[in-house]
Amino acid sequence: MSKGYWLAGAAAAFALTTGAQAQDKPAPQPYDTAVFAAAKALQPKVIAWRRDFHEHPELGNSEVRTAKIVADHLRKLGFEVRTGVGKTGVVGILKGGKPGKVVALRADMDALPVAEQTGLAFASKVTAQYNGQTVPVMHACGHDSHVAILMGAAEVLAGMKDQIEGTVVFVFQPAEEGPPAGEEGGATLMVKEGVLKSPKVDAIFGLHAFPGPVGTIVWRPGPMMAASDRFEIQLKGRQAHGSMPWQGIDMSSLTADIVTAFNQIASRQINVSKTPTVLTVATLHGGLRYNIIPEDMAMTGTLRTFDPGMRTDVIARAEKAVSSISERYGATAKFIWGTPNPVTDNNRALTARMKPTLTRATGGKVVDDIDYIMGAEDFSYFQKEVPGFFYHLGVGFPKGGNHSPFFDVEEAAMEIGVRAQALMALDFLKGS
Repeated sequence: MSKGYWLAGAAAAFALTTGAQAQDKPAPQPYDTAVFAAAKALQPKVIAWRRDFHEHPELGNSEVRTAKIVADHLRKLGFEVRTGVGKTGVVGILKGGKPGKVVALRADMDALPVAEQTGLAFASKVTAQYNGQTVPVMHACGHDSHVAILMGAAEVLAGMKDQIEGTVVFVFQPAEEGPPAGEEGGATLMVKEGVLKSPKVDAIFGLHAFPGPVGTIVWRPGPMMAASDRFEIQLKGRQAHGSMPWQGIDMSSLTADIVTAFNQIASRQINVSKTPTVLTVATLHGGLRYNIIPEDMAMTGTLRTFDPGMRTDVIARAEKAVSSISERYGATAKFIWGTPNPVTDNNRALTARMKPTLTRATGGKVVDDIDYIMGAEDFSYFQKEVPGFFYHLGVGFPKGGNHSPFFDVEEAAMEIGVRAQALMALDFLKGS
């Protein structure tokens, strides 16, 4: 999950609102006691699953071992199981004892090319191939806990099959962080292969681990996480000796001017009071030797927006800036935009309906008005097809946030995650 450390705003909001929200306790449902008891009993298994996945992480579209463990578990529970969905995805279908609608619960399975520094006894020592390079691999964004939580929720709901009014679809998704270069993957491919159509899903729910008070659940109705665009800029100039830049094209100065122009677009040319906008150059590549100005340079980065019109405007301004600056230097430029992730947009009616569910699951530890999050999530592709609700689960205060080599989760939070996922399915289907 491409996101930053947004703990401060959520924690502050939680501190300000918990007292008021605790006074408005939703009525319990008949199955709450059973869900809480089952989640508690399953906690040792959930922890064991999470630690195993953490020690054996797999990159996007390579989650073969993880997928097999998930599929074997779902088959033991008596589910209809489909494998190889969206490359390595697994789908489990639990048909309840009573007729009703269809709800989906999603967990992402992939890890990141990060060298772990947590010092955990079950820390990853795995390496793998990533875009032609051998890299360390780590669950640095909590996906190991997501998979374990959803496996736990599946076992809870399997034990309550006769009470379920409808069908629950368990979606274990590969490549949320993006597939390898040149491959398809993630939510887009699962949608393309019909994961929401057979059976036809009426709503989908997903959670994500984030740094914050253990067991607190936070979200924002409507747009919550940014649309994400990836870009690459390929620049070609003229090579020269570093001591005689006038004989060539100074590629370092060219890239510096582009970075400065991008910063001015985001800070001076766009009305950021409407919605947040971030335009970042993250990498610069070029050259082999300290005294040779290279012929070629490459830049990569990301654009984060919430408003489609603003996104179009920023893209046009960025392309114009690169073109004009390159022309001024006498260089040429090629601007390449990658496949975007849409805004993660929580269906407002669905979030309002399910807020009491999460309040019961957490004992009132919910915040539903957090700030915009500039990180992106391909759960948004599911939300484009059916009403969806994505929320964040507080997993303590690790030394580093998501995507850090120090990221970790306090495992007590996973019991609350199991409760939340199970209750979301039961409450949505109740009376359907």
